[in-house]
Amino acid sequence: MLYRFKSKADSDLFMNQAPAERILSIIGKEAGAQGIIEPTAMADAIARLQAAVADDERDRAEAGGGPRGITLHQRAWPFIQLLKRSLAADEPIVWGV
Repeated sequence: MLYRFKSKADSDLFMNQAPAERILSIIGKEAGAQGIIEPTAMADAIARLQAAVADDERDRAEAGGGPRGITLHQRAWPFIQLLKRSLAADEPIVWGV
């Protein structure tokens, strides 16, 4: 499944199912075919994602070198930008509608 996150504040953001559902889980939203993130919940969502990214980077640093793959920071950065722009414009983010 491909998630398409839409907001009037920014261009659409497309994400594959696994990364999208991980991000939704981090911000406390239930994954599913449809959903919405209201502007009132966006500051908390941004803080949760930034904390999760910091934890992930710390865990990777403690684990040492080796193959990195795509990090949570790389996956979450576009979503955080969408959240920030949508919050500034007071516009919800929706998917599946």
